[in-house]
Amino acid sequence: MRTRARAWVSKLVARRIQRRGIDLSQLSFIPAPTKVPLQRTGLDPLPRIAELRAAGPLSRLPLPFDFTVHLLTGFAETRTVLADRDSYSNDIRHLLGGLGHTAAEDVGGLGFTDPPLHTRLRKIVTPEFTMRRLARLEPLIEEVVARQLDALAAAGSPADLAREVSFPVPFQTICDLLGLDLLDRDAFARLGTQRFDATGGAAGAFGAVSEQRAFLFDAVARQRTEPGPGLIGQIIREEGDAISDVDLAGLADGVFTGGYETTAGMISLSTLVLLRDPAYAAAVRDGSRADVDRVVEELLRYLSVVQVAFPRFAKRDMQLFGTPLRAGDVVIASLSGANRDPVWAGADPDAFDPARVPANGHLAFGHGIHRCIGAELARMELRIVLPALLRRFPDLALAVPQQELGFRQLSFVYGVDELPVRF
Repeated sequence: MRTRARAWVSKLVARRIQRRGIDLSQLSFIPAPTKVPLQRTGLDPLPRIAELRAAGPLSRLPLPFDFTVHLLTGFAETRTVLADRDSYSNDIRHLLGGLGHTAAEDVGGLGFTDPPLHTRLRKIVTPEFTMRRLARLEPLIEEVVARQLDALAAAGSPADLAREVSFPVPFQTICDLLGLDLLDRDAFARLGTQRFDATGGAAGAFGAVSEQRAFLFDAVARQRTEPGPGLIGQIIREEGDAISDVDLAGLADGVFTGGYETTAGMISLSTLVLLRDPAYAAAVRDGSRADVDRVVEELLRYLSVVQVAFPRFAKRDMQLFGTPLRAGDVVIASLSGANRDPVWAGADPDAFDPARVPANGHLAFGHGIHRCIGAELARMELRIVLPALLRRFPDLALAVPQQELGFRQLSFVYGVDELPVRF
C-alpha cells in the first residue's frame, strides 16, 4: 500500500513539473540566480550566501520560467530538510525527458533514488564502508600515496600536485575497491570534471554522466560472467540476478564518482590551506593522530567541496519555515553556506580554525539517508596523504600566487584542475 502511495505521489509531482515544460537534459545554460551557490571567491562562498542566510534560512531563487527553486543556507534548517525522508523525493528522472525513456531510467544511483529502492541498494554497499572493512584498505592507500609522492619527486620542482597526487590517490583507491581496471585515466579525469561542471548547463553535465556510466555498464556486463575481486564482483556473487545491471552500474557510478572527484578536490584545496600558515602544516606533519583528525574535520567544514546537496522535490503542498511550497518545487541546500553559519559554527565562521569544535557534525558529507556513504574512506585518505606529503616535502610551497590558480568557476564540486608546487 505504501509503495503504491509513493508511486502515486511521484507521478503527481512529475505531471506538475512536466506541465511547466522543464527538461533539464535540454538546458544548455544555468540561470544567473542559481549560480550563486556554485560560485566562490577563492575558498569562500560568495558574500551573497551570507546575505541570504541573514535574511532567512530559505530563499526563493528568481528564475525565468515557471520552475520554483528555494535555496537553504542555514545549518539547522539544512540538517532538518536533509533528515526528512517523507516530505521530499530525490528522483530526478521526471526532469530528463530529452534523454529518452531508457537513458533517463538509467540515471539512478543512491543520490537520485528514493526508498524503498534506495534502502535496498544502500543496504547492499553499506557493509563495505564500515570502519572495520575500510581498515584493510589502509596499507593499500599508504602504498598508493608513497608511489605518487615518488612520482611528484620524479616530476621535479615545480610540479602539478593535482596531477601527480590529488587525483591518482583516490582514483586508484576507488578502482581497487570496486575491482575496476581502468587504463584510460585521463579520460575519466576529464569526464569526472565535466559531470560536475555547470558552465554548459545540465545538458553538458548529463552528457558526461552518460559517457562515464557507459564504462561502468561495460564493466558490470563483463563481471556478470567473471566476477572480479572487488565490490562489483562481490555484489554479483551475493545478489546474482536480484540486482539489475542498471542498479549495479548506478551503485558503482555513485561510489566511483563520489569516491575520487570530491577527494581529489579536498587533497588539493587542503594542501593550499595548510601551506598558508606554517603552524597548520606543522600540526599535520608533526602532530598526533588527534591533531590530524581535528585539522581534517575543520578542512572538511571550511572547504565543503561538495557545494550543494542533491536536490529535493516537494512531494506535496506544504509550509517550510514559513514559506509555502507546491508539490514539485525544488529545495537546494547550500552545504558550503550551512557550514559557514555563525549560529552553528561560532565566531568568525569564514576563518579556518582547527580548534573549532561546534556541536553536531558538519554537513560536508550531507546528512540523513543520502549522506555520503564514502565519508569514512575520504577521511582515511586525507589522514594518510596530508601528513605523508608534508613529511616527504617539508619545504613544500605554492609555485604561483594563490590568485593565479584556476579555481573552478561553476561546479557542483569545487576544486582546481592544477596546483603547481615547488619543493
